[in-house]
Amino acid sequence: MTLKKNTESKWFGYTQVSPAEKTKKVIDVFDSVADRYDLMNDVMSGGIHRLWKNKFVRLMNPHKDKSLLDVAGGTGDIAFRYRKAAGEEAKITVCDLNAAMLRVGKKRAIDRGYVHGIDWIEGNAERLPFDSRSFDLYSISFGLRNVTHIDDALSEAYRVLKPGGQFFCLEFSQVQNATLQKIYEAYSFKLIPTFGAMIAQDSESYQYLAESIRKFPTPENLSNRLLKAGFDTSRFYRLSNGIACMHVANKF
Repeated sequence: MTLKKNTESKWFGYTQVSPAEKTKKVIDVFDSVADRYDLMNDVMSGGIHRLWKNKFVRLMNPHKDKSLLDVAGGTGDIAFRYRKAAGEEAKITVCDLNAAMLRVGKKRAIDRGYVHGIDWIEGNAERLPFDSRSFDLYSISFGLRNVTHIDDALSEAYRVLKPGGQFFCLEFSQVQNATLQKIYEAYSFKLIPTFGAMIAQDSESYQYLAESIRKFPTPENLSNRLLKAGFDTSRFYRLSNGIACMHVANKF
């Protein structure tokens, strides 16, 4: 299968941009929505995102001796679930491109009493500020579609994982049922921007988020790209009739 490299870098939703413009626009989006991000996730999904994330973290088989790098996880949703399952000795690093999202995550950690055990690092998924072979697990939840150069991020994930390490991605995907797809399209492009305007005072950012889902690779395409990045095995699991999808890849 021939894959076009980094075609997503040219698109900010349905708007064609340069790669540098896309990165800046993504930062601006999450600067705008950071304080209402978690509330909007609940509103947009009816709380189902919590069930997806719980299943996602269980798939990681959390353990205190497995170090986790959670990329694009600024508000801490995955990190907190992993910490709860693995215990207070768990080694967790959250890396996010957006300082505003990290600020929210740090505050939420303090509110939960997680003063130690989670490192919060500002960094780009395409150029991770970590040594090679540093982590047992790499996770990215609803963040990969916002990365400018996805293939570079996958290669970086492979680089920072130890031999025997695992890559986990939770992302929106393509709905399988034709009837549900029509309902989902109407909901995404009419109601989600409306909710964004009402709750976050920002309809444009949520219009982008709806568009970015449609520009994201199919599960089959992403699975192949993980193998191309160096991973030895890659598989995926659809959730809620394909609304979301979990990817798992192994580095032997």
